[in-house]
Amino acid sequence: MTWLTEARAVLDRIESTQAHAMEAAASIAADAIGGGGVVHTFGTGHSRIPVEEMFPRYGSYPGWHPIVELSMTFHTEIAGSNGQRQAMFIERVPGFAAAILANFQLRPTDAILMFSATGRNAVPVETAMLAKAAGLPVIAVTSISEARAVQPTHASGTVLADHADVVIDICTPLGDAAVEIDGWDNKVGPVSSIANIAVVNTLKVLTAQKLADRGIELPVLTGAQIVGEERSTELFESAYLEHARRKAGVLRVPASTQVQA
Repeated sequence: MTWLTEARAVLDRIESTQAHAMEAAASIAADAIGGGGVVHTFGTGHSRIPVEEMFPRYGSYPGWHPIVELSMTFHTEIAGSNGQRQAMFIERVPGFAAAILANFQLRPTDAILMFSATGRNAVPVETAMLAKAAGLPVIAVTSISEARAVQPTHASGTVLADHADVVIDICTPLGDAAVEIDGWDNKVGPVSSIANIAVVNTLKVLTAQKLADRGIELPVLTGAQIVGEERSTELFESAYLEHARRKAGVLRVPASTQVQA
């Protein structure tokens, strides 16, 4: 078995089993974005990858509000200051999610799209709990097999999926790594990143079509090789300004200066 073979199998499982969940998630996203709000996107660890894939990327559009904490997602130092031990410790700390979300207004007219392969650590669980309590629809992109393989680690005894209105299963194998190596004890080659990227781009496309069906068009980040340098620059500037407008509406500021969505 090759990594590509297993990756294709994961994508096939997502396509054959998660279509309904992705349609439901896209409807939630279209309601939030079409109403002038945002879909917060949040992930810790390597689950920051789909957050950045959603916006800003070529072929993407504003309305998706990325929330990424470097203390839990900056991996390349590995050992020493800002190392992996600290990052893995922090995402298990109760109460940190509340400190992150204290920066934002949690409006029921928005939504949150959350990524966590296992959904077991304190920060994603508590982020979902807080968002849910504030009335936001919660979409969880997670591996159900991973989440149910061992006991939850959060004090509530729950995992991310338990707090979601819609759960999209990324259909990855236990342990994420997919390929056995002759002479090695453990598998290599994780597949969760490609699964997450497939899910978010499917959601991006489905949501865009639902917005278009409502007569709503948003600026799409598009390369100069497609539309020319001048138009490409216009689209980028328009998308960034629209993102800034929407972000200003969800940043927690004194009431007298609050921007209306």
